[in-house]
Amino acid sequence: MVEDSSANTSEAGKKVRVIPENFLLSFVLVTFLFSLWGFANDITNPMVAAFKNILLISNFQSSLVQFAFYGGYCVMAIPAALFIKRFSYKTGILVGLALYASGCLLFIPSGWMMAFWAFLISYFIMTCGLSFLETSANPYILSMGPEETSTRRLNFAQSFNPIGSITGMLVAKNFILARLDATAEDGRRVIQEAAPEQFARIQQHDIDVIIGPYTILGIVVLIALLVFAIARLPRSKGEDDTRLHLGITLKRLLKNSKYLEGVIAQAFYVGAQIMCWTFIIQYAGNELGMAKTTAQMYNMVAMAIFVTSRFICTFLLKFFSPGGLLMSLAIGGFALVGGTIFIKGMAGLYCLVGVSACMSLMFPTIYGIALKGLGDDAKLGAAGLIMAIGGGCLMPPMQGAIMDMGAFDLGFMTLSSTRASFVLPLFCFVVIAIYGFRTSIVHGHRY
Repeated sequence: MVEDSSANTSEAGKKVRVIPENFLLSFVLVTFLFSLWGFANDITNPMVAAFKNILLISNFQSSLVQFAFYGGYCVMAIPAALFIKRFSYKTGILVGLALYASGCLLFIPSGWMMAFWAFLISYFIMTCGLSFLETSANPYILSMGPEETSTRRLNFAQSFNPIGSITGMLVAKNFILARLDATAEDGRRVIQEAAPEQFARIQQHDIDVIIGPYTILGIVVLIALLVFAIARLPRSKGEDDTRLHLGITLKRLLKNSKYLEGVIAQAFYVGAQIMCWTFIIQYAGNELGMAKTTAQMYNMVAMAIFVTSRFICTFLLKFFSPGGLLMSLAIGGFALVGGTIFIKGMAGLYCLVGVSACMSLMFPTIYGIALKGLGDDAKLGAAGLIMAIGGGCLMPPMQGAIMDMGAFDLGFMTLSSTRASFVLPLFCFVVIAIYGFRTSIVHGHRY
């Protein structure tokens, strides 16, 4: 099976394995990490709505969960890259797993304190670890074989990321959202005024429900840390050179327009992804009156579409250029988000769910295009692309702030603030389409 799915043909007619035998075990272990951070991402997305109801805060305030979560990626990416360059991919993975586990386990004292800021710090530390993991794992996967198959290899590894995401969604739905007290926000405000002690008990119950899965996740990550500490991971080409060359490398990267445009496109992609997935629950609730557990089902359908599309699009890369396919999918995403904004009812929700089919290819393809041909500069270059995940920390609060506004009168129609807020991911897909076009036309068809 590996032979069929991981073989390519070189110009000389010789069969080239996408995943060489000497890297096969390492590839399997590192690919597991893609599922591990996918789980963290998608158990966290529904927490924006959960914390809003538990703590009775605004959409903007609750979206600070995403600000803290993706802020860790942004802050830690460059330090992680320098650390990995000085030591190794394996050491970077070990540090990432240690920080990831620490952030999860810090949910326990955060719950004791009943302080939102403490949870935000826990999320931030968790994703400082995820930043280490992604800065290590993505370029390590790219280095595990011939450069001409690197984009396919990364897309294949990234195909397992949504498996962790779906698991995270299932845990969020069945072990968090379904177990939270069913009292709606308006009812909680009445209880808060009339019976403060009862309200405090409801809050504590709900916080305890959230803490449990994160604690178990922390234990699982500690086990993964032990496995990686024992495992023998082969060093990739160029990994023995531990000199930083920071200034020279930065100078080369800053002169590489394909790379710089990739960083910008990645920031807008991550912003679009997080906004579309985080606010499915709010869209379904505000526009259609759905319960959070029902709305989370649509989030899971979106992820199932994402997984299926990822495998299909990875196959299509054998026949189409990455830039051309990226541009086509971005145009599709633009059209579907337009439907989310302007079409009322279930049709608008279906459009929002369908956007996931167009997003499936984007992260690893932008990543692979931007890093292709960088050689050892890819280690620091990877950090810039992980830092771009910071787009996911800035845009959700902006969308939340729009949702807190009143309806928008456009003259020919009135848009609810929830639907109008999706103009932000609409703009993101424009930027991604431009990058796909420039990759194919300006930077050359070989990408």
